Amino acid sequence: MTPIDLEAMAASVPDGALIALPPDNSLPSVALAKALIRRGARDLRLVGVPVSGFATDILIGAGCVAAVQTSAVSLGEAGFAPRFTAALKAGKLSITDATCPAIHTMLQAAEKGVPFMPLRGIIGSDILANRPDWKVIQSPFDSGEKIVVLPALHPDIAVFHGVMADSHGNVYVGRRRECGTIAHASRRALVTVERVVEGNFLEDERLAPGTINATYISAFAVAERGARPAALLDDYGFDAAYVAAYARAGKTEAGFAEWCAEHVFEARAVAAE
Repeated sequence: MTPIDLEAMAASVPDGALIALPPDNSLPSVALAKALIRRGARDLRLVGVPVSGFATDILIGAGCVAAVQTSAVSLGEAGFAPRFTAALKAGKLSITDATCPAIHTMLQAAEKGVPFMPLRGIIGSDILANRPDWKVIQSPFDSGEKIVVLPALHPDIAVFHGVMADSHGNVYVGRRRECGTIAHASRRALVTVERVVEGNFLEDERLAPGTINATYISAFAVAERGARPAALLDDYGFDAAYVAAYARAGKTEAGFAEWCAEHVFEARAVAAE
């Protein structure tokens, strides 16, 4: 498998696609999110696995998103996600509330090829009243117990950033496991990586446990520092100053537009020179 161009990867994502995104601490592809903004993507439906962060907020700010299913949207220490908050208050965004265990459970059901999976801990919460797709059933093994069953969640596309890909298309993501789950559960997986190296990670005892098999990778593109401002394992750390500056700019629509012009469009033009 050979890498494709980042902009071509973004062009392959249809408007209205259901996209699974990992959280800021688990290899998000901010590079592909920015490429989707440049291509003018519209009506995307995002799934935060299990929470949503920086990539989700910039996509919302750029008008790319119609709906979000997640357990939270936040910029962590930088506070509330400003464009998410503005869109929600303006009624421009459809929100489906979930919980962290529920998101993982629905994706694991899809990963395993079963129509649903049970989960404890939801009965008695108000979230159940807002999720008609979550059903309460009698346990078939204990006549006195009720349990919630959640439908399998099959995203159209999993999007994340890996450390590296090998010449066979296997992608190394290290110790973070969300990326493997969404790659298995989704119909396609589009991945950005820092670099491509020769060899086969699956034949290396050190790398194989943290590698997603090429069977589950639809395409990958090289995007150096493609997770920034999120951290990438041991390659680089979280850029708190970058996120804080974004949080300040994103408080207003005009501020976001200026930020986007500089960090999404102008930065790409400079990189292409």
